[in-house]
Amino acid sequence: MGKTVTTTRAQESTNAIERMYITMRHLFNRGFYKPTGVSGEALKNALLLIRPEIYGTLGEEKAELNGLLYVLERLPEGIEQCRFINLTSDEGYGISHIDPIIPPKRRRNCYRIDDEQMNVEITRGRSDIYDILTHLTFLFIESEKICKKVLIPESNKTIRDWTKLEAFLKKEALEQSEKEIALIHTANILGRSFGEVLHVYNKLSTETDPERFLRIIYWLGKLAIEEELTGEKRSITFSALLRERLGHHIHGERWANHIKGILEEHGLLERPIHIISANMHSVMNSFFATNALKEEFPNASKLEIYEALSASGNEALRLKVREFAEANGMISIADSSGTNIDVQIFDTGMFNKNVCCYNFPSTGEEEKPVIFVMDYAFGEQAFETIDEFLKPYEMNEKEVFLNVVSVSIMGKAGILEGGKGDIMIPSAHIFEGTADNYPFNNELCSEDFKGNGLKVFEGAMVTVLGTSLQNKDILKFFHESTWNVIGLEMEGVHYQKAIQSASKIRKSIREDVKVRYAYYASDNPLETGSTLASGGLGTTGVKPTYLITDRILKQIFNT
Repeated sequence: MGKTVTTTRAQESTNAIERMYITMRHLFNRGFYKPTGVSGEALKNALLLIRPEIYGTLGEEKAELNGLLYVLERLPEGIEQCRFINLTSDEGYGISHIDPIIPPKRRRNCYRIDDEQMNVEITRGRSDIYDILTHLTFLFIESEKICKKVLIPESNKTIRDWTKLEAFLKKEALEQSEKEIALIHTANILGRSFGEVLHVYNKLSTETDPERFLRIIYWLGKLAIEEELTGEKRSITFSALLRERLGHHIHGERWANHIKGILEEHGLLERPIHIISANMHSVMNSFFATNALKEEFPNASKLEIYEALSASGNEALRLKVREFAEANGMISIADSSGTNIDVQIFDTGMFNKNVCCYNFPSTGEEEKPVIFVMDYAFGEQAFETIDEFLKPYEMNEKEVFLNVVSVSIMGKAGILEGGKGDIMIPSAHIFEGTADNYPFNNELCSEDFKGNGLKVFEGAMVTVLGTSLQNKDILKFFHESTWNVIGLEMEGVHYQKAIQSASKIRKSIREDVKVRYAYYASDNPLETGSTLASGGLGTTGVKPTYLITDRILKQIFNT
């Protein structure tokens, strides 16, 4: 008799993630699906099996409120009211009379076509589609929980709590006492305490729509109830143009050519170029903030200045630094390609001691470096954009090869040991769900960050297909097995794939291009209450952000 082979939770979860992505690809190729149909149920069952940390109590009867907040920040306002959700390419809605709705935590244009339809523009590749479908699957699971709770079996009637909530929402405005009574009924529907529900109510309340939370719960339940009673099903569709264009780098090529054109226009195309993928403030502030804000902060440390610039309500300070930077060699390029990736170009030939906070080695004008800072890409979009940028620029029927000296990637990532704000230095990127791994020689090392009061970890990192699908079992396996993974992020493999293709295969950039990767921890998904759904970094992220930026710049200038 052979031994019974049992699968671990990590293996089950890995299989479920794989099934989920295969299903998503199949649905995309087919062009549509219904959340309550066979394919929709397959997605829901896979997500319930994975039980991602970010979605908390998804598998329980009670509603998951932190996960709901996380998802709503990444989907367009009003999507819970729409029976028809259409994922499209950039198909010209921007020139229509309809104003775009942009989710606060995801830069994508969404258009409310009518009472029942929301169109979501996809310009950042497959990762964007996976992200949206995962969040929608979460919403549909929560929607069905509400329906099961309020619909009385074998009848067309709903429980008293639902009838009362519906009555309150028909009123133009609610008194304080009415609001509290409505929340008590809602708490009963959701299986949550009054205090928990009040907390989320306050988070979602706005001046124009104070009852937004109540409306969201009502519409999630209403559409599921109607589906159950009338058979009018919700559906997700993918436009023909989106299916035709996906994977062809249309937006990435447009983005790269526009930037190369601006470099050529300013005579910078053949100068040494250092690419940095980061936010749109840390490099600019590291270069200019101390000198730009001498009057406001005559005796402050650099860290105090950076924390002040990161604080809310200091828009005037940020504007002053930006104007100072633009007067002294910074070119700002707002995105118009659809990638949603803005760019800053710093011409160090225009810097002097009274302007920049760094010293440069003496070189001829033609050798002065150009610092090219691009905003964060999203998942597979990192490959599309860098792959296109590293190609030669076609000019007057000639190919001009870029003199790219280094590529530096700074970003936020989930950490598997340590806490928010700690630093991770990868030695390799492993692509989740595939046999692909990308070891590389990282110019940064843990010694570069010692003595700053932060923990520093060095080792392999996993590039995941989506942060919304990670669970403790898979992450524990990666961390505790011989893979010895220190963290997870979404872009590393895609950047490295583009760099290696350009330097080692296409030979469009120098083979000895220097590569730097460093991440700071935004969350620890192995710790309960420390996932991305638990809230942002606040000022905790300021110190590691500027430490990493400083180390990258010092290496670029050999100081």
